[in-house]
Amino acid sequence: MAMMNWRSRRSSDQTRRNDGSGPVLIHALDGFLGAGSAARLAAAQLRTGNGEVIHEFDLDEMFDYRARRPMIGFRENHYADYDEPKLQVVLEHDANGTPYFLLAGPEPDFQWERFVADVHDVIEEHDVPLTLGLGAVPMGVPHTRPSMITAHGTRPELVDRQNLWSAQVTVPSSAQSLLEYRLGQWGHDAAGYVVHVPHYLAQIDYPTAALALIDALVDRTGLAIDVDSLRARQGEALKEIEQQIEEQGGTELLGGLEEQYDAFTRGAAQSLLASDEDLPSGDELADQFEQFLARQRKDDQS
Repeated sequence: MAMMNWRSRRSSDQTRRNDGSGPVLIHALDGFLGAGSAARLAAAQLRTGNGEVIHEFDLDEMFDYRARRPMIGFRENHYADYDEPKLQVVLEHDANGTPYFLLAGPEPDFQWERFVADVHDVIEEHDVPLTLGLGAVPMGVPHTRPSMITAHGTRPELVDRQNLWSAQVTVPSSAQSLLEYRLGQWGHDAAGYVVHVPHYLAQIDYPTAALALIDALVDRTGLAIDVDSLRARQGEALKEIEQQIEEQGGTELLGGLEEQYDAFTRGAAQSLLASDEDLPSGDELADQFEQFLARQRKDDQS
């Protein structure tokens, strides 16, 4: 589809007025902020199957097909069932009929500014009062403790929960972080949640992190989202994780991560480390976990 240059569109948008009477827009992209597939799993729960596509992005110019090759089936003597990547904004409704927009699909590899400009047009056209992003990053935390979430926003008033983990760091950007940054520059309210996923589970589906994101979203918006299927998956996943840890002798490593987490949440992480020099860091423990779980996955595939 033909699209205007994002810079020229910025000037035309100055004549529009947003009264904030529309539905909230939730974005959960499968890409850089996708540890544990948390954003993708959350987006799957937010899809009802009855939504109306209000905007579809031209992924043919934004997607790196060779780096992220879509799957296609081969049936005896022909190709079939091509898994075509799609990035769409869909109008959905929760169990109570409350509308919301869901922006989900693969994170664009190219033309981020054009992507952000397109989302801005949707926000302006549909009077979106708030944009909320869902993401996940790998951290040195144990799966046996409550998921930690970092909340963020374009204004301090939009951060609705206290962050236990806080720092001033420079990190690689993402299409989602750029979107929030630009929306703040343009005077739109935008916020989001990033859940901390155990390092050793970052490459597999981790429903617990997805549930934490949805819980944060529901607490803020009041949306009624059915998560029964995701909770069932969570139970199965946790059983498998525990089994692998026991079989691979990872109980002691897990205990170290739990000590790190508990000390951190008590605000006494440094004193703990100072008194126990033999306790490995969270990253070291997570790396060891990754290694033995990777071996287990390899054995399962074999």
